[in-house]
Amino acid sequence: MSTTDCEQGETGWGILEGLPGDPMIWVLIFSELATFGLFLGAFVIARAIHPAMFAAGQATLDSHLAGLNTLVLVTSGWAAARATAAARASRRQAARGWLFAAMALGAFFIAAKLFEYAGEIALGNGLETSPFFTLYFLLTGFHLMHVCLGIVILALVSRSASVTGVETGAAFWHMVDLLWIVMFPIIYLVQQ
Repeated sequence: MSTTDCEQGETGWGILEGLPGDPMIWVLIFSELATFGLFLGAFVIARAIHPAMFAAGQATLDSHLAGLNTLVLVTSGWAAARATAAARASRRQAARGWLFAAMALGAFFIAAKLFEYAGEIALGNGLETSPFFTLYFLLTGFHLMHVCLGIVILALVSRSASVTGVETGAAFWHMVDLLWIVMFPIIYLVQQ
């Protein structure tokens, strides 16, 4: 076995090696999915324990704005996918444009979510109002932080717009999309 073979064997990522982008982003993605899974599990269990309280809290939420935000994030995911396709075709300027579109849609999501928070706070709902609002603000706030981080990551990878960089940023961004697609019905639509 040559030295090169030994080096490749020692640094291999196994099943993560075949995924797009840097393998370390997949370690982060899987850990974040597990964390959100625990949060969502807590939400579902708490709703089963306090169905009336959760129904009352859910009734104050703006499901139309949240639905619009879902459309915005899904569209931003499409833009990130277009950026990946452009980077793979060696069209770096186009990749940057699509990344900018994804970031702009992410910024819209943030603005809409902050508007929604302001409405809830104006109604007197905060972290300590009830278990529903504690979990609502923690879950959606944690997701909002990931949207912010995703925008930073997309901005960083847009500088070089390399294939690996864009794939890495897009993978993280798609995780953010996927989480919201799962969170939206659980928090806003599903009733006990």
